Amino acid sequence: MRDLTTMGYAAGELLKERHHTISVAESSAGGLISAALVAVPGASAFFLGGSVIYTLAARRVLLNLHDEEFTGIRASTEEYALRMARAVRQLFGTTWGISETGATGPTGNRYGDAAGHACVAVAGPVERVITIETRHSGREANMWMFTAAALELFEQSIRQSA
Repeated sequence: MRDLTTMGYAAGELLKERHHTISVAESSAGGLISAALVAVPGASAFFLGGSVIYTLAARRVLLNLHDEEFTGIRASTEEYALRMARAVRQLFGTTWGISETGATGPTGNRYGDAAGHACVAVAGPVERVITIETRHSGREANMWMFTAAALELFEQSIRQSA
């Protein structure tokens, strides 16, 4: 597996080449997706902003998404992740939006998902969503795996949009 810096660099170079922009709304990755992208020299050309949406309060305040917009939709699902990716993209006016929602561990989340479960979404010229199941309870390892999956999905989406 490539390291996060290399993955962020690959995505960042594609964004710069195409004059595209990105914004991020991540949860259990804890800011690692944004960090991998911001680590790219010249990131200010493509990275417009990001936030760690770790609670419902954060979702309400930082993404301006209200509870009634999620009636019947729970966190840590593909539909939830896609709505967050679309929302962060719209909020920042970027070409692309990435979101991640999951359960890092060592235990599962309150929605019944086991540790190592996450959903990642990309919204933009191409929309894609994946579910990750690491089957591990290691918190930090899951954060890194969620981030790597998000960056890989994002790079694939950029390439697919060409």
